[in-house]
Order: sequence, then C-alpha cells, then structure tokens
Amino acid sequence: MTTEPERLPFFVYGTLRPGEANHARILRGRTAAEEPAHIRGALLYDGPGYPYATDGPADAVVHGDLVRPRDADYDEVRAVLDRLEGHVPGAPDNLYERVPIDAVLADGRTVRAWVYLAAARLRSTAAPLAGGDWRGTRAEHGRPPAGPGRRRGRPPHPG
Repeated sequence: MTTEPERLPFFVYGTLRPGEANHARILRGRTAAEEPAHIRGALLYDGPGYPYATDGPADAVVHGDLVRPRDADYDEVRAVLDRLEGHVPGAPDNLYERVPIDAVLADGRTVRAWVYLAAARLRSTAAPLAGGDWRGTRAEHGRPPAGPGRRRGRPPHPG
C-alpha cells in the first residue's frame, strides 16, 4: 500500500455519502467524523447509476459530505476508495482522478479534502444536475430514496 504525505479527509457527493449503499459497505465504522459540505468550481452529472463530478466554472457548486477516516483506518480507506473509483496514482487511464480541493462546511470553514473527479473516459455530453445535489434529483429520475441496503437493482458504482 502506497502512503502519500497528505492524509486529507474526503469530500463525497454520491453513493459514498452517509445513508447510501457504498457508505454502508465501505465507510461505516471507519470514520471519525462526517458533516455536510460543498465544493465550488465543479459540476455534478447523473452518470450510469451513480453521479460524477467534473471541473466547472468558479460559481458552480456540488453538495455532499466531508468524511474523515479514523487515523487507524486511513490508509486502508484511501486504498479501498481508490479501487472503487478506478484510480491508480499517476496512471493515464483512470476512471476518476483523486485531487485536493477546498470543501466548505456548513459553518463556513474551509477544509482541504480529496475529491474524485471524473477522468475524460467517464465524461459524457449530459447536462449537469441542477443545484449540484444528487440526492435532490433522484426522486425526479425515479430512483429509490437513500438508505442502507438500496444496492439491489442499481448498477455497480465505481464511486
């Protein structure tokens, strides 16, 4: 397992958010803190059963959560998230790139965090999700509400 110098929290915006299937499967019991946050300068898209974010204009916002893995679990959590997101540091054909970004918490504080942004091979010509919140758009798209165990009937999510 490669150890990187920055042990940043993760900004998650889709199936890794608390209450979602991949959070329950990968992050439950391995986090020290989770809190609502948003990032600026990114656009959120409705992908093939899961959302993906890309770089966007400075005024674009993506809503999600800041997740801080427990110190003892950090390296394992990062490795599992990298596999889930199809990310190998330095590889040219990643599905997602893990990049540092400033996440803004509800109280206005800014925290540097990792976020997975879609690499070129995942991107489509779809329109960004209005409001930048995947949870807020799922009812409009006929998806079931968030909740543990809601993986059945949904395509596997790389992130």
